[in-house]
Amino acid sequence: MIDYPALAALAAVLRTGSFEGAARALGVTPSAVSQRVRMLEERSGAILVVRGQPCRATPPGARLCAHLEQVRLLEAEMAPDLPGLLPQPAGPTTLRIAVNADSLASWFLPAAARFAAAEGVLLDLITEDEGQTAARLRSGEVLAAVTAEATPLPGCRLRRLGVLSYVATASPDFARRWFPQGPTAAALAAAPVVQFDRHDRLQARWAEQAAGIALAAPAHWVPTTQGCLEATLLGMGWAMAPAGLAAPLLESGRLVALAPGRDLAVPLFWQHARLGGRLLEQLTLAVQHAARDHLSP
Repeated sequence: MIDYPALAALAAVLRTGSFEGAARALGVTPSAVSQRVRMLEERSGAILVVRGQPCRATPPGARLCAHLEQVRLLEAEMAPDLPGLLPQPAGPTTLRIAVNADSLASWFLPAAARFAAAEGVLLDLITEDEGQTAARLRSGEVLAAVTAEATPLPGCRLRRLGVLSYVATASPDFARRWFPQGPTAAALAAAPVVQFDRHDRLQARWAEQAAGIALAAPAHWVPTTQGCLEATLLGMGWAMAPAGLAAPLLESGRLVALAPGRDLAVPLFWQHARLGGRLLEQLTLAVQHAARDHLSP
């Protein structure tokens, strides 16, 4: 039998990043939080949290916290019907979701905002490259994710969302300087590129398609979608930009397409835990509706 008060202490440590923060959130002393977590680790026979600044979950700790989030979600939905058995939640339900940064910047957030307002819930959004969000769901850190993973993860439902198109862009001055003959293999090998993070392979995939090369150009690392756009506008390098965000900048001439008509298509999928209840189903409907409006089939 799982010790849920101890599991709640573990979840609070991971949510706040420290034992002191968990103690403040739970209204107990740090030593009480530490004792509960230690007892849970002894009973489970595994280390559940890596002590540090901030504290991080081990894989078993993440799995246990994901279980607690699902239990809380289901209990919150049942509480109004069983007031004598289940207490009313102390506050709004929180759903933890992993979303790729480009979706968050271009189409996901309005749908999330409408859902949160309609259902009275809070959202804890974690941004990752679309190739990495599935790992968050697989580890149990989140209940749902926008991902490039086309195979259903264990215990999850999969919905195809559509295709997010990307355009290879640069400022006019940068394009004239580095690509006077267009995006040739030699130019792509030399021109600085703007990338989101070390997992970002959009530019490399496009260079392989456009010029047949393995991209190894000098890179600027800018870890936000808007930051990548701004860096491109300022002439720091070329970058792949979501077509919807790039369109007005291309129309105004502030950016140019390196190879008009040769966009990169990235299929996106929605995966969520099967044991999520009504709220996850409602969020899924909201996400699918927004995807139909903004993504290509």
